[in-house]
This record gives sequence, structure tokens and C-alpha cells, in this order.
Amino acid sequence: MITELFYLELQCSKLTPLLQVFCLVAMEKPISMKPEHIRDEKVKVLRSVIPMRDDEVVLGQYQGYKDDPTVPDGSNTPTFATMILRIHNERWEGVPFILKAGKALSSRKAEIRVQFKDVPGDIFKSQKQGRNEFVIRLQPSEAIYMKLTVKQPGLEMSAVQSELDLSYRQRYQGVVLKRDQQHFVRRDELKAAWEIFTPLLHRIDERKFESVAYEPGSRGPAEADRLLEKAGYVQTHGYIWIPPTL
Repeated sequence: MITELFYLELQCSKLTPLLQVFCLVAMEKPISMKPEHIRDEKVKVLRSVIPMRDDEVVLGQYQGYKDDPTVPDGSNTPTFATMILRIHNERWEGVPFILKAGKALSSRKAEIRVQFKDVPGDIFKSQKQGRNEFVIRLQPSEAIYMKLTVKQPGLEMSAVQSELDLSYRQRYQGVVLKRDQQHFVRRDELKAAWEIFTPLLHRIDERKFESVAYEPGSRGPAEADRLLEKAGYVQTHGYIWIPPTL
């Protein structure tokens, strides 16, 4: 049981960097680049998050997790989570922020993906191509790219997906980030972050949430994909971003 609790705490500790990224995406422009002013805006975002709804959370546990002899047979410890955060302010009202993390998935990556809505009156009828997306790849192969639906070269009036790519490995080799307080969590920021997730953790402890089994090497539980679809996210099929080589 000690191993399981440690594992749960370890997984929860990973929520902090995930929320750091969430805050950087959603925060307003600070009044200056001073670390305290940046932290102030991040705290405002966390305090504007409304309580999560149970129907907007999916927890999973990969098949084989309980084969570990140190894990109890009836363990409900999640190894996967998808949840929707909603910010109650003028800018982000009605916009879902989808957080997803897990172990034993089909790929190992950390990225921010901003998906744009379909264009009304699309003359190319390119919905089947997928939506345009702005992607910030944090790791591996750090990059910023814009996934776009563009006209297929040639005389035929058809659309394909391509990208505008800024790969950091090509442009900024040997860059080292200097030590700066803005990259670290302030006490009130950490407190606000835990206030978001503590009610969910209590409900997990009380067995009010059950972890759904999923196959190792998959995208996670099918329920998570259905939650994303319900939130309005459109999965792109057939497109794979390939990092450029030096």
C-alpha cells in the first residue's frame, strides 16, 4: 500500500508543471517581465478556474499495472487522466482547456495544442482534413509549428494538411535558459493549484471515481476520446508531424 500511495503522490506532483503550462497559455499580459508580475498573472488564472465537473474527468489504469506484486489487487490508482478545466473570465468563458497525461501510452511527448474552429462557408469542404492547429512541442524535438489546411499544389482544387515549422534544434543550438524566478512556483500559486485538484483527489480516495482499464501502447481509454469529442475537439487522422533533420 505504501508503494501505491507514493505512486499516486508522484503522479499528482506532475500536475504542477502541467498547470504551469496551462497558466502560461491562459494568462493575461503582465505589466512587465519581472518574475513577480508574471507570477501574479498566473495566480489570477488559477483562481479563475471553476470547480471540475465529474462528467468532464476520465481516469484510467493500464492493463497489467496490478501485476506488480506491491500493488493491491483492488487498486484504483489512476495511471491516466483527461480532464477539462474552464476559466471564468471575460477572455476564456466557454473555452475548454483539456489536460491529458498518462503512462504506457502510444507516444511520449509534451505539447500544447491550440485548435481553431472550422471556418464558416468553407468552399474547399476541408473538414475531413482536420482543423488548423497551433502546436508548441515542449519535448522531445522542441518546436513551434502551425498545422494548416492548404491548397494542394497543381491545377486540382483540393486541400491537404501541411505546416509552418520553427524547430528549435535547427535554429537555436546550445541555448541554455538562465536561472530566473519566473520559472519557479510561488507559494500562493502552488496553493491555488492544489485547491483545483484536491476535491478530485478526495473523490478518488472515496472510490467515487473508478479508473477505466486501457491497453498499454494505446491513446488511453476510449472514454477519454469521447470526452474530447464532447468538448468540441476534433481528432486529426492521417497527419503526422515529422521533425525536420539537420
